[in-house]
Amino acid sequence: MPYTRAPRRKVTVIGAGNVGATVAQRVVETGLADVVLLDIVPGLPQGKALDLAEAAPILGYDVSVTGTNDYADTAGSAVIVVTSGLARQPGMSRDDLLAKNAQIVGGVVEQAAKVSPDAVIVVVTNPLDAMCHVALKTSGFPPSRVIGMAGVLDSARFRTFVAMELGVSPANTSAFVLGGHGDTMVPVPSYCTVGGVPITQLLSQEQIERIVQRTRDGGAEIVALLKSGSAYYAPGAATGEMIDAILEDRQKILPCAAYLGGEYGVQGLFVGVPVRLGRQGVVEIVEVTLSDDERRQFDHSAAAVKELVEKLATLS
Repeated sequence: MPYTRAPRRKVTVIGAGNVGATVAQRVVETGLADVVLLDIVPGLPQGKALDLAEAAPILGYDVSVTGTNDYADTAGSAVIVVTSGLARQPGMSRDDLLAKNAQIVGGVVEQAAKVSPDAVIVVVTNPLDAMCHVALKTSGFPPSRVIGMAGVLDSARFRTFVAMELGVSPANTSAFVLGGHGDTMVPVPSYCTVGGVPITQLLSQEQIERIVQRTRDGGAEIVALLKSGSAYYAPGAATGEMIDAILEDRQKILPCAAYLGGEYGVQGLFVGVPVRLGRQGVVEIVEVTLSDDERRQFDHSAAAVKELVEKLATLS
């Protein structure tokens, strides 16, 4: 009789563009799970999946990667990653982008959630904080199983710039960025260390302020350099770290966009905060003590997220 392999964990990545394909690559290369790469464009996910499959003999992974245009192939996924959406085009207002991507995210989440009702959803599509609300409403999942990928990426950028300034290994740095994913994000120098030493003891206030601003401008800096397109290696790696924490039930504390129900004085919004991630998504929202200035910045960022969500409600 032909051999039938027992089912393994499955991760669905919706959107086979640069970010989605890089997420798929991260998952299969680490052997975390089988991957289904889905896109509406015929041939695109199939071609990228085949390319990834052909790398398996070289890199030594034996998980499978499937490209498809059919949501039926995503059934039973443990994690659904949403990367599909539009980049802002010339002549397109921010409201236009918000409305278009809300329509796209709502449509894909509705179809994916139906066939994977126990999944954890990781949202990558921008504007991220608002798209988390769309995913929560459309899926009907509990808030703990809808998470936005932003804080891990923004924190990695913060750590990178600190390492560059000091000439040390990025792996030797620790930091997190709170708040919304955008101009109002809040890098928190008081919780940034190098080898356990606070950067306030290693860098001048002027250096820290310069790094904080570069972190806020991190995505735009790459867009300006590329001139066409945006970042995908670091976003793919950040999403991969979140998937690993979920699938392996690592109980790892990572900065993510999570639904707050009174924590940090915020009610009913997705805002970037440290959370403990495990198999069921957000296990715990970790509240940290902020300075008066950091708290003011956080409140300002949360208010910007609220404004975006309110705008979304008027467009829908």
